[in-house]
Amino acid sequence: MTHFFSTDDSRLAASARIILPAVWLGLIIGISLIEAPLKFTAPGITIPLGLGIGRLVFGVMNWVELAIAVILLWALLKSGVDLAYRGVACGLIAVLIIKVIVIRPLLNQRTDAVLAGVDDGGSALHLFYIAADGLLIVGLVTALVLAVHRWVTIRPAVSANSTAE
Repeated sequence: MTHFFSTDDSRLAASARIILPAVWLGLIIGISLIEAPLKFTAPGITIPLGLGIGRLVFGVMNWVELAIAVILLWALLKSGVDLAYRGVACGLIAVLIIKVIVIRPLLNQRTDAVLAGVDDGGSALHLFYIAADGLLIVGLVTALVLAVHRWVTIRPAVSANSTAE
């Protein structure tokens, strides 16, 4: 039996390489593509209130994404992981780090300026966050395809005419 820190691949690590990208993808779709745009269409939501909610929600989302990335990194350290999957996963982690360390702090400064009444809120900075999420979505779908392809074999259908003789 291998232990948790072993470099041997395990069912847990293989499962993590499928489940974690799926959860991460769902998180981005749910928050970035559904919640964020709809928030400002709800009755009674003002710009300051929407920005405050968004800062809280995206801050928590980024912590969850970082936790997923750390566990995914653990799953990458196991032997038997395809080079293509490792490359995609490392790219995902790099984009996440840029999103959290560079883009989010700039957006927080803009939010502070808007909330203080110094800025009207018009900015292209959100486009960088959207682009990062777009890259993550493409990368996560790619990671899922690579991981599932490695563990699922599609077998040809057996026809009724090819029964045992």
